[in-house]
Amino acid sequence: MTTTPYEVAVRAEAELGEGPTWDAAAGRLLWIDVLGCRVHTYDPATGRRTVRRTEQHVGAVKPRAGGGLVLNLRDGIGLLDPDGGFRWLHREPVPGRRANDAAIAPDGALWAGTMRYDEAPGGGTLSRVTGEGTAEVVLDDVAVSNGTGWSPDGRLMYYIDSPTRRVDVFDHVDGRISGRRTLAAIEEGAGFPDGLTVDAEGCVWVALWQGSAVRRYTPGGELDRVIELPVPLVTACAFGGPGLTDLYITTARTGLTEPPALAGSLFVVPGAGKGLAQPAFAG
Repeated sequence: MTTTPYEVAVRAEAELGEGPTWDAAAGRLLWIDVLGCRVHTYDPATGRRTVRRTEQHVGAVKPRAGGGLVLNLRDGIGLLDPDGGFRWLHREPVPGRRANDAAIAPDGALWAGTMRYDEAPGGGTLSRVTGEGTAEVVLDDVAVSNGTGWSPDGRLMYYIDSPTRRVDVFDHVDGRISGRRTLAAIEEGAGFPDGLTVDAEGCVWVALWQGSAVRRYTPGGELDRVIELPVPLVTACAFGGPGLTDLYITTARTGLTEPPALAGSLFVVPGAGKGLAQPAFAG
């Protein structure tokens, strides 16, 4: 087990930085500030950054196959067209509930999570949303829906409901999941599992909220790497860069009375491993 050095990619003060995603077509990283209602882009080749404000809390942003972005928003799934225009794909507002993490499955569907603002058990969901806007609730007994990802062959889906302190794994066939079981349990005092990403070796990288770290677990559930960070609220991670070898990590500062100087920044670990090419949303 090794500890890998990090760098600061973007020094920021995101209230709840989340959801790093490599947009291969544009050669840039997408990430968000959930509570700050902001979508960020970062081009590591040039250092260019952009910020776009959303009208409500945003849980995730992903690229679309035809250009533009899909957004997991408080009141449902929205589309940003390449010309900057916005429209709803699936709108389903629920009082007291907001969007959280989301991921694109191998078939191009968006698996979008929700949670209650008070984090009440059973108040959140995980839904599968097609490019046509059809939404199906897959899991309906969730507290804080977070990291979701697939094995390199697409036959396994990994999932985190943060308060459980577990990384779970399902069998995945044609958009259906079954056989839920535990891949790894996070011990007391090590934080709560948040976002995740899967690498080309099938290992699962897990960000630890209140844990100041990212961990890598093998497909057999063994902990084999740890990246320690100088901030407590580590939220999500994803591979990016031209060769998908750099691990980008988002962090937060919400609720901290004396946040460390780098809390809310975007970090990167160059050459951390080899990521999987991520599909774009088929809508």
